[in-house]
Amino acid sequence: MLYNHLGSIFIGDILFRIIDANLNRSTEALRVLEEIARFKLNDLDLSTQLKNMRHEICSFFDSKYDFLLNSRDTAHDVGVDIENPTKISREECDIKTVFKANFKRLQQALRVLNEYGGLSDEYRYKVYCIEKKMNESLFMNIKKYLLNNKKLYLVTNSDNFDSDDKFLDTVALALKSGVDIIQLREKHKSASQIIKYGRVIRQLTLQYGALFIVNDRVDIAQILNADGVHLGQDDIDISSARDLLGENAIIGISTHKPQDAIEAQRCGADYIGVGPVFKTPTKPNREPAGLSYLNWVVKNISIPYFAIGAIDENSIDEIISCGCNRAAFVRAIMYSHNVEKTVKYLKDKLS
Repeated sequence: MLYNHLGSIFIGDILFRIIDANLNRSTEALRVLEEIARFKLNDLDLSTQLKNMRHEICSFFDSKYDFLLNSRDTAHDVGVDIENPTKISREECDIKTVFKANFKRLQQALRVLNEYGGLSDEYRYKVYCIEKKMNESLFMNIKKYLLNNKKLYLVTNSDNFDSDDKFLDTVALALKSGVDIIQLREKHKSASQIIKYGRVIRQLTLQYGALFIVNDRVDIAQILNADGVHLGQDDIDISSARDLLGENAIIGISTHKPQDAIEAQRCGADYIGVGPVFKTPTKPNREPAGLSYLNWVVKNISIPYFAIGAIDENSIDEIISCGCNRAAFVRAIMYSHNVEKTVKYLKDKLS
């Protein structure tokens, strides 16, 4: 071990100071991450792995505890006063930031302990795997948490707007008024035009804390870094979309009958659209699924569902009477004479 050859590498207790600092840094980071796995993810396996690693690393250096402690000189450590340019204030901090910062801190400390203290590199490689698994679990939990609290879903349609600015202004006003999810659905626009709209809407959704979904086009969802994609029954399958977009993406799918909903849930959809509930010009060739199908979904489906299809201020009560408090709107909001008033009315109803 390197610390057995102190005289040939360092003078005095410098080596022990380096090991002590990084031992503390790694075990503190492990404890923070263990608490995330335990209390946020409720994951016994990850919690156990992190806890065991913390104890194993401490045990590895236990025989040198007195040397390490005696070498510690916090009062004269110049590193204490070096300002961290990337430090995030408590007000700005969130669990994802804490998660990322502590994994990077842990990996760097383990590298130092390997170089100067002889700690096996297997810990660092193991941490890389745990980070990936925890990130997927944590991000999906956050996405699903956010999705579960989203009720008002706007599907765009720019066909009747005489300018791009007016269309985007309407979307912005809808988001400002309280829309929770925006789906960019432009059936009569070119891919380049959809991307142009999408770049603006992506920024607007980030500004107002809404989710951004792209209709059908997985490739455009990737280009725009959207939160997910909404598929039709004839589009790419859920599994393939997940392979392309990653585990963190939200994937929704339109359903029109019980078997569609059952299959969507089985295949891992994050939410389903239920409808069209009423006859709608948005889907001119599709017969309405009706309130009976919505009633069935409310009683039988556990993932989030959004009623859609000619739902507006006049029909919203029929949706709510079925026990459904999530709905998607197109014309009712996009072509409202008072977008702000309409959005607030619909959101109050759903809430």
